[in-house]
Amino acid sequence: MSDRVHIAVVDDERDIRETVAEYLEMNGYRVSKAEGGATLRRIAEQGRIDLAVLDVTMPGEDGLSIARWLRDNGGAGVIMLTARDSVVDRVVGIEMGADDYVTKPFDLRELLARVKAVLRRVGRAAPSPERPAARNEVRFGACRLDLDAHKLFGPDDGEIPLTSMEFDLLKAFAERPNRVLTRDQLLDLAHNRDFEPFDRSIDIRIARIRRKIETDPAKPAVIKTVRGAGYLFSAAADGA
Repeated sequence: MSDRVHIAVVDDERDIRETVAEYLEMNGYRVSKAEGGATLRRIAEQGRIDLAVLDVTMPGEDGLSIARWLRDNGGAGVIMLTARDSVVDRVVGIEMGADDYVTKPFDLRELLARVKAVLRRVGRAAPSPERPAARNEVRFGACRLDLDAHKLFGPDDGEIPLTSMEFDLLKAFAERPNRVLTRDQLLDLAHNRDFEPFDRSIDIRIARIRRKIETDPAKPAVIKTVRGAGYLFSAAADGA
């Protein structure tokens, strides 16, 4: 099997599906095409998908549901294609596991740039090496973040799925322990300026991260809220 990055293009409109797939193939990616969720699942059974380009609005199962399935089954990067451009749509996409949004009609060069950015964030621009014994790791309570492999592991050493934006936020905290970071700073550090600093996108992502790393997400001890200022990673918290 090819070791090239594998991208799935999922859109019920054949012209868009074919055009996007052809352009990505011209730029060196291995591309599979799917008209919906059922076909995508069959593709996933045959091997890893590194990134999916998903149309939001499709008959039957929509792109948001497919994004949630991808998040829970391997953690592929997700770029949503949508004819709508509202904060509500983007927030819902975040909650379902989307990494980025592209509004139709779009320029193929812009889409390619976003594909490259998401692949860098998920650490899949090249084949992933096996995880060696010693890693560049940071403890988040009872969990540990492997900065080299872009992976989060729980107390039992099982991998906890992360979206690329969640990893970027954890990395930002790991590099700045015991410091208050504002929402605006977190957006900058996570390399995502598509969201306004005063919308709910950061708060939603922090809440999702807390559900993964905190012993009691309702009483966070690892990533704390500093009222009126932002968030702080308490490196001393053991999460036990």
